[in-house]
Amino acid sequence: MGCGVAKSNKFHTKKGGKAITSMKAAVLIQRWYRQYVARMEMRRRYTWNIFQSIEYSGEQAQIKLYNFLGYLMDNFNPTSTERNLISHIFRENEVCRDTEWERHFCYKNIEVPEIYSGPRLIFPLTVEQVAAMVEAFRNKRQLHSRYVLQLLLETWKLLRKLPNISRISTCHSKEITVCGDLHGQLEDLLLIFYKNGMPSLDRPYVFNGDFVDRGKDSIEILLILFAFLLVYPNDVHLNRGNHEDHIVNLRYGFTKEVLGKYKAGFILEKLNKVTARIIIVVNFPCPQMHGKRILKLLQKIFSWLPLATVIDQKVLILHGGISNTTDLCLIARVDRHKYVSALRPPKKRTQYPVSQTSVDLDMEDDLSGTKNNQRRVSLIKANSFGPRDGFQRRSLQDFSGRVPRTVDEEIEVRRRQSGFIKGGFSHSQGELNNLAVSSASQESTDTADTTVEEWKQILDLLWSDPMSQNGCIPNEVRGGGCYWGPDVTQDFLDRHNMQLIIRSHECKQDGYEFCHNRRVLTLFSASNYYEVGSNRGAYVKLGPDLVPYLIQYQASSMTRELTLRKNVGKVEHSALKVLREQLFAHKSDLVSAFQEFDKDKTGQVSLNDWATAVESVLRLGLPWRMLRFQLATCKTPGGMLDYQEWFQELSIKEPQMEHIDQGLLETLYRHRATLETIFRIVDLDNSGFITMEDFRQTWKLLSAFLKMEITDEAISDLSVTIDTNQDGNIDIDEFMEAFRLTDKKSRLERGKSMFMGTTTDLTKLEGDPNI
Repeated sequence: MGCGVAKSNKFHTKKGGKAITSMKAAVLIQRWYRQYVARMEMRRRYTWNIFQSIEYSGEQAQIKLYNFLGYLMDNFNPTSTERNLISHIFRENEVCRDTEWERHFCYKNIEVPEIYSGPRLIFPLTVEQVAAMVEAFRNKRQLHSRYVLQLLLETWKLLRKLPNISRISTCHSKEITVCGDLHGQLEDLLLIFYKNGMPSLDRPYVFNGDFVDRGKDSIEILLILFAFLLVYPNDVHLNRGNHEDHIVNLRYGFTKEVLGKYKAGFILEKLNKVTARIIIVVNFPCPQMHGKRILKLLQKIFSWLPLATVIDQKVLILHGGISNTTDLCLIARVDRHKYVSALRPPKKRTQYPVSQTSVDLDMEDDLSGTKNNQRRVSLIKANSFGPRDGFQRRSLQDFSGRVPRTVDEEIEVRRRQSGFIKGGFSHSQGELNNLAVSSASQESTDTADTTVEEWKQILDLLWSDPMSQNGCIPNEVRGGGCYWGPDVTQDFLDRHNMQLIIRSHECKQDGYEFCHNRRVLTLFSASNYYEVGSNRGAYVKLGPDLVPYLIQYQASSMTRELTLRKNVGKVEHSALKVLREQLFAHKSDLVSAFQEFDKDKTGQVSLNDWATAVESVLRLGLPWRMLRFQLATCKTPGGMLDYQEWFQELSIKEPQMEHIDQGLLETLYRHRATLETIFRIVDLDNSGFITMEDFRQTWKLLSAFLKMEITDEAISDLSVTIDTNQDGNIDIDEFMEAFRLTDKKSRLERGKSMFMGTTTDLTKLEGDPNI
């Protein structure tokens, strides 16, 4: 017995030792795995911060540019020809009669050739026609411009009947599907339809704005959504987003997309050049006419999109957010169509003769194919601008001023009213004039105040973001709207007896995010937004219980083929590439900042000083001390950084332009998107070409905006270099591409925003010792 017990104890001792060893091994593996996941999450987060900081910096630059152009408009002499350089973008904000816009919807004179093999629409639309159109878009086929214009006309007619706030109920269907930003990514919309089904009487949808920009299929998404809206007007609901704005479209690609796709009115399939040229001459006297008309009509349609949707009186769906002054009763009463652009309060339309309204003038330009040449005068003749910092520091809320009725109009109204005189009292002409001036002034002030308040309400709805702190502060990061806290959310929901706000406007890594004690849901439906694998998309379904049921997805099969490490590494690499380009574009400012710390002129700075200097120049709010291990590896033995060698390590390749002023080149690299936006503004006929004088005027505008001196000689050298065929015109796209910075360090992402290869290709590139 004793021996047996001893043997048993020995056995249990050995077994217990193995168990302890196994437990220790499991703990070590678990600890290693947690550290691995933590490192991956850290890399994901700072990669995300890079993309988001650069995105918001671009939005802020766009708003500052628009503020600046508005500032110029307010300070030029009203009769000066300089105003014509930029005035047409502000003309779109004027209130015009609907009959003036109806002329642009004329499609009956556009013939559809027999060789056109795309979808053919017959109105009123049927769901079968819309499904066929969706399938055609899936196969990369284009809708003829005649059908586009007809579809826009019917959409415009319908939208004018809709209220500012759509109200729907779950009692008529089991569930309501809500989608966030799509941003021109047709693959995401098609995937949503595949997973959830197309809109129908039993499957209503709410699309929460930002249908366009950044993606390459914005016009197709719009046409699909408008078509379903016409077929199911009570079951498809569209909210306006901040990108449904022609000013924003100038920078983020939608304007360029429409003009490119509808440059000649329709896709010419399998035709030789001679035949194609004959058809264009016969059917379309102005090659750019249809694209420009489509854009003008979309400006009007965007202004008629509803601003919000309410489900069962309990769930509010809007694009951006709210503020501490948001009032749904006021929003329900505003004339939303006045706000063609939400970036500036509307002004009363300029009083042209009946035959020369602003829209008519544009129409005449379209039909004749001519360009206004009476506008090329030096910007030096402008009035004094006052303090240069004024336009840079003013938020959107500072820009107002709308004249509801001129003095002459008020005099005429008073003259008509004087036809019935009570008690024998009458006014002399002088008294009538004084009364009219006083009344017009008072009414102008009151109406202007009301208009500015309405505009701020709309601006907050489209541009605001939530924050974790209590309160409500201006959104200085984006440049428009506000940040609002959980206390503002609670107060708003209590006042309106609601329980949830669904908004979009912000890309989220998981496609959605709850905040403010789960009272605010951010929903983003454009997957792979910054890069393939950067984020998921999501949509939400709400049943009668109004409990959100979220569905996530990614539209690219590439992400399913990559491991977590490869996916994070690929997205990180893309973000660092973009950041290296930003750093290189600010080279001179960075050198000056480094020299402030390098008092002894050794050419070296500490890593902490490097991080401080970089943030002082770029102002992106990034964790530079964390990023220094990826961006600054060329350290000396003393732990210092040789900043001249560091610029070489960035591995950014410049175009070979030795004879061009380096300061001018750096300005071009740094403000490339802003320069292209000004080019698009100056290109009045949307041809994609600008004259040499336009080119010079663009640089003068840019130099005034940046508060820097750019000599005429430097601009001339640049223009001569670009005009290789010496025809006096510059191709905007070719110019912008010629001055694109490229990354010598990585073939993986050179010239691409998305990796389009296979997993095998990616593995080969990662294993290449030359990369």
